[in-house]
Amino acid sequence: MEEKNLIIKAKKNDQKAFQILFDNNWKYLYNFQLKKTGNPQIAEEVSIKTFTKAFDKLNSYDSKYSFKTWLLTISKNLLVDQIRKEKSFKKSHSETNLNIQIVDRAPSPEEGMIINQNLDEILKAIKSLKPEYRRILQLRFFDDQTYNSISTKLNQPLNTIKVKLFRAKRLLAEILEKNDEV
Repeated sequence: MEEKNLIIKAKKNDQKAFQILFDNNWKYLYNFQLKKTGNPQIAEEVSIKTFTKAFDKLNSYDSKYSFKTWLLTISKNLLVDQIRKEKSFKKSHSETNLNIQIVDRAPSPEEGMIINQNLDEILKAIKSLKPEYRRILQLRFFDDQTYNSISTKLNQPLNTIKVKLFRAKRLLAEILEKNDEV
């Protein structure tokens, strides 16, 4: 299927079109990031974030430009943002000499209540997600499944699982953030 048609279908939330666009562009984007960073983990993380952002903002894609070029632009910007954050983090932590002690203790009864209340909020937020996102979060965090086992269980490519999990976590964080504002 032609890329333009895939994009049109993906804009209408066609999951198969998303999958084909992802599969057609993953290797190219990942290799680009790998050359830039020299680090497979960072290359994979930035590539996953790129697809997540691209699919979330697909309606803003201008078909006058190549889809790969658009992905690369998003990817470059995400990498620059990540490098800035890392530099800022390193600088702020090198300037402050923190003496941190970690104490391993059981939570107090009050802390236990807060944890349970937060867990109830999280479970309620998870239930508001699409079934596919609920399922992937369930498998990863409650059933403690690896990415590979989730990929096998759901019969989906490993990288698709990673992107969906990333999107599910981001959506969940947005829901919880909105709930905190209320």
